[in-house]
Parts: sequence; structure tokens; C-alpha cells
Amino acid sequence: MEIEPFVDANAASQFLNLRPRRVLELARRGVLPAYPVGDGVRRVWRFRLSELASAIRSRSVNSCDAAVRAGKGLS
Repeated sequence: MEIEPFVDANAASQFLNLRPRRVLELARRGVLPAYPVGDGVRRVWRFRLSELASAIRSRSVNSCDAAVRAGKGLS
């Protein structure tokens, strides 16, 4: 069984066609599935592309972020 690697906000933003800052904002709000690393104020966020794709496909992203689902983002 192969373990899917984590990616950073830059890779996640390219996948979602959003700016990295927007991806981080959505991760902090819990809109996108993400994993914070560290306990400090400035956390590092990591993502799994398969989870991002599933979240978008299943429409589990809040309706207020419909632009993200459409791949247009508010970047």
C-alpha cells in the first residue's frame, strides 16, 4: 500500500487554481481538508490532493465558497 504524500499550500493552490493565500485562508476556516503542523501562531499547513478533490466533488465545501467548487476561486 502506497501512502499519499502531503503537499504544501503552493501545490494545493495549483491543483485548485487558487492563490496560496486563499488556500491557507480556507484551510484555517475548516472549509478545505488540511493538516496543521506545529502549535505556534504561524502553523504550516499540509494537504492531500485526493482529499481536496473529494471535498470539491462531494460539495462538502460550504455554499459560501461556491467559487472554489467551480474552480474559479476568489483569488
